[in-house]
Amino acid sequence: MASPAKRFYAAAVAEAGDDGWRVLLDARQLKTPAQRPLIIPTAALADTIAGEWSAQVDSIRPHTMPLTQLAFTAIDRVGPERAAILELSARYAETDLVCYRADDPPDLAALQGALWDPVIDWARRDLGLTLVLTTGLLPVAQPPTVIARVATALAAHDDFRLAAVVLAAQSAGSILIALAMVAGELSVEDAIAAAQVDETFQAKRWGLDAEAEMRLAGLADDIRGAARMLTLLDDGL
Repeated sequence: MASPAKRFYAAAVAEAGDDGWRVLLDARQLKTPAQRPLIIPTAALADTIAGEWSAQVDSIRPHTMPLTQLAFTAIDRVGPERAAILELSARYAETDLVCYRADDPPDLAALQGALWDPVIDWARRDLGLTLVLTTGLLPVAQPPTVIARVATALAAHDDFRLAAVVLAAQSAGSILIALAMVAGELSVEDAIAAAQVDETFQAKRWGLDAEAEMRLAGLADDIRGAARMLTLLDDGL
């Protein structure tokens, strides 16, 4: 494993520019891994990213800078590949977690219903989705209108917001949970609970090993990071 890069700057600050906000490392503008200028839409997000760089001590540890990484993703991946990402992300709805229900044990089925039915109801009410629900793991086909309307909902977000939504969807295993959280239908913690309902149920009954606990904690942190990005983007310039 490669050693982390040494911290090479004394100060990291956010500064307004003509086309948005930027982060300066000792007066040098921070760039993405693809060497694109890191232009940030809001002061709140730029200040927070600068704070992530200021918090580095002797070495630069990317895993401690989640908002920096999301901003890099927005510029280096989402921007250049937006159409493909929209199409792929909309297709998450074809196998969305909330559509696959347990029929046994009954208490797990009831818990899934309590956490997932509000997402289904919101998707029907606000997005016009008529979803096919099933029990078991065999895939079921969703109507083409489901994918099209999810794509429309995703396309309403700019590159930075889309990067956050996609991260939340990947971490939750559900594009519908992610979109419901973005819409304010679910709190961040409720979204995590909905995403991890099966694992939480099994943990209470059988327990989880340390590796599984770490994986779930990491996924929960990713959802929280995505939600924080969205909050900072909504805080304005």
